[in-house]
Amino acid sequence: MGFTDLLNDAGGFGRFQIIHVVLLSIPSLLMASQNLLNNFTAGVPRHYCKIPNVTALAGASNNSVTEQNIVSLLPAFIPLEENFCTHSSVHTCWDLVCSLRPMKQLCQTIYMGGVLTGAILFGGLSDRFGRKVMLLWSYFQLAVLGTFTSLSTSYLAYCIFRFLTGMSVSGVILNAFSLKVEWIPTRHRTMVGTMSSIVFTFGQVILAAVAYSLKDWRLLHVAVCSPFFLVFLYSWWYSESARWLLLVDRPEEALRHLQRVARINGRPEMSHMQNEMQSPRTDRTAYDLLRTPVMRRISMCLLVVWFSTSFAYYGLAMDLQKFGVNIYLMQVIFGAVDFPAKLGVLAMLSFLGRRVSQAMCLLASASLINHIDHLTDMQIIRTTLAVLGKAFTSASFTCVYLYTGELYPTVIRQTGMGFCSTMARVGSMAAPAFLILDEVFPALPSVVYGGSSLFAGIVAFMLPETISTPLPDTIEDVEKKNAPFNLFKSPGNIL
Repeated sequence: MGFTDLLNDAGGFGRFQIIHVVLLSIPSLLMASQNLLNNFTAGVPRHYCKIPNVTALAGASNNSVTEQNIVSLLPAFIPLEENFCTHSSVHTCWDLVCSLRPMKQLCQTIYMGGVLTGAILFGGLSDRFGRKVMLLWSYFQLAVLGTFTSLSTSYLAYCIFRFLTGMSVSGVILNAFSLKVEWIPTRHRTMVGTMSSIVFTFGQVILAAVAYSLKDWRLLHVAVCSPFFLVFLYSWWYSESARWLLLVDRPEEALRHLQRVARINGRPEMSHMQNEMQSPRTDRTAYDLLRTPVMRRISMCLLVVWFSTSFAYYGLAMDLQKFGVNIYLMQVIFGAVDFPAKLGVLAMLSFLGRRVSQAMCLLASASLINHIDHLTDMQIIRTTLAVLGKAFTSASFTCVYLYTGELYPTVIRQTGMGFCSTMARVGSMAAPAFLILDEVFPALPSVVYGGSSLFAGIVAFMLPETISTPLPDTIEDVEKKNAPFNLFKSPGNIL
C-alpha cells in the first residue's frame, strides 16, 4: 500500500487537513510584507541635494549666477519623486540620499542574500531534521530578529538584521509548503496550492494598509514581524510529515502521526497501518538532484524557471516610485491584480496541466514586460503593462511552487525546493542591480527582464507533466515515471 492510500484511509482531505492548511496559511498574510517591505521602509523622500560648482554648471559669465540659471539646474539635483509621503524611513534616519541614494537597492540585495542563504541552509536541514522542527525555528528567528530590526542604531546593523531575517523567511516558505503538500491528497493539491498563493496576495494589500497607517519604518517592522511570536506558539500543534518520517526510517512516529490524523478526521483506529510502515532509509544529498538523467533535466529546467520568474517579479515590484503613482495605491493595485491572475491560473492548472500553464504565464509576462520602458511618455499605458506583467509573473510563481513540489520526490523534496529557491533569490538579488541600466538606455531593464521570461517560458516546455499523479517518494519513482522524456542524457545515465 502506497502512502497515498494510507492518507486516504486516514480521512483524505478531512478536518485535520483543513485546520492544518489554514494554520499554515495564516503567516502567509505577512510573508509578502517581508519581501516588499523595502518599498516603504526605504522609500526616498523629497529632498534637496547640494549643487556643486553652480557658476561653472550654469555657464554664467563674470561670476554672475541668475535665479533662472539655478532653477534650470534643480531637476538634475533634486529627485522628483512625489509619490512617497512616509514620515520616517531608513533614508531619512541616516540621510541616505543624493550620493548615498543607491543604498536603497543595496539593502534589498542584502536582504535577498539572506533569503538565498536560508534557502541553501534550510533546504538540506529540513530533509535531515524534519519539516516541523525547522519551521518552528524559522518562525522564532523571524519573530525575534525581525522585531529587533526596529532597534537598529546604524545602517550596518539594519542590513545585518535584514539579512538574518531573510534567512528565516526562506525557512518559513520552504517548510510550510512541504509540510502542507505532504499531507494533502493528490486531487486537492492544485486547489490548496492556489488558495495558499491567494493568501499571500491578501498580504500585499494588507502591507499597503499597514504602511499607510503607520508611516514609520520602526513601527512597520514591529507590526509585520511581532505576530510571528503567536504563530510560533500555535505551530506546536502541527504534525510532522509522515511521508518524510517513513523515508528516514522512523515508521513508529509516522504511524503515530497518521493515527492522530485519522482520529481528528473521525476515522477509527486502523491496525493495518502497522504493516505498511516499512520503508528503507536512504541518505540523499544535493548531488542527487543532478546524478540521474530525469532529475538532472528537471533541476536544470527549474533552475531557469525559478530564476527568471523571480528576476522579472522583483524587477517590477521593487521600484514602485518610477510609475508616477502614489506608492501605497500602486502596492494595492499590484496586490489586487493577483486575485484574478491566481484564480485564472487555478483553472489553467486544472485543465491545461502544469507544464503548459507554467510556460504560458512566462511567455505572457515576457510580451508585456518587454514594452514597459519603451513608453516613458505614456504613463497610463506603461503602468497598465506593468500591472498585467506583474499579474502573470505572480501566476508563474503560483505554478512553479506547486509544480516543483510535485516534480521532486519526498526523499529530497526540501533539498530540491531549497536549490530552486536559491536560484530564485539570485534572481531577486540581481533584479535591483539591473534597474540602473536605464542610465545606459531607458528601455534596457525591461528588455532584460522580458528576455529572461521569454527564455524560461521556452525551457518550461521541457519539463514533464505532473497533473493528477501521486507525489513521488523516491528518485527511482521519478526516473521510472518519466523515462521516455530523458534529456541531457550522458553516457551511463550518470554525470
